[in-house]
Amino acid sequence: MSNRFELRGVVAPTLMLLVMAGCGGGDGGGASSGGGGGAAMENPVNAATAGNIAGSIMFEGDAPSMDVIDMSSETVCADKHASPQMIQEVVVNSNGALANVFVYVKEGLESLQFPTPAAALLDQNGCVYLPHVLGVMVGQDITIRNSDGLLHNINASPTINRGFNSSQPVSMETTRSFRAAEVMVPLRCDVHGWMTAYIGVLDHPFHSVSNGSGAFSLSTLPPGEYVIEAWHERYGTQTQNVTVTTGETAEVNFTFSASMAQNAVVPLGAPVELHAIAEAS
Repeated sequence: MSNRFELRGVVAPTLMLLVMAGCGGGDGGGASSGGGGGAAMENPVNAATAGNIAGSIMFEGDAPSMDVIDMSSETVCADKHASPQMIQEVVVNSNGALANVFVYVKEGLESLQFPTPAAALLDQNGCVYLPHVLGVMVGQDITIRNSDGLLHNINASPTINRGFNSSQPVSMETTRSFRAAEVMVPLRCDVHGWMTAYIGVLDHPFHSVSNGSGAFSLSTLPPGEYVIEAWHERYGTQTQNVTVTTGETAEVNFTFSASMAQNAVVPLGAPVELHAIAEAS
């Protein structure tokens, strides 16, 4: 009899692991890049002959006012902020610089293959995603962290890649990756409807996000002709042709305006009241 009970103790956890794997308990967003046993790929760019691209993103006209986020129901998050937090959809500073614009090489690197970087971090801290816009490579691990210690869920809604919806009820980390290039993958938290983020997935490492001063940079590019694209979640995309030469930094600037607002904004929906559902059941 004792042997029978010991066998049940092994089989039950094993079945549980299989169920978790079948329901997305593992790396539901794609294959992880960190476990391969093959030789590491070398970077094909010769730094001695490389050049750079740098520039800024400006907003023309009066920037729209963003709503203040009501965190009164989440005092843990509210206490982490020295001032009220605004919706991050449009962030323009006093000089007219536009933040959170994803800038990347759209064309010009098709013949090259690049090594996969170490894991990128997407943090949920103070009930906001940090950063709001993130760039990664195909197959690169994304460590998604819950720094708040309260319930979050990460709902990714890609068009090309496989989506995922991962719950994080406590302080913890989840690892995901994407199998194909896609600009952009929207993320949201169904518990806190204001929490949104975007991930740009590329087959190369040449991407940047404009900071609070509107600045961005793409460094150590091989000399050549490129198409650079700038993407914003409300104002769409713009492209420019750029020539990169050895040891030089090509300047590229983009200007967005309210008239560029697109109708095809990704719908993120209303938050799901999980606590109310639990009480009703």
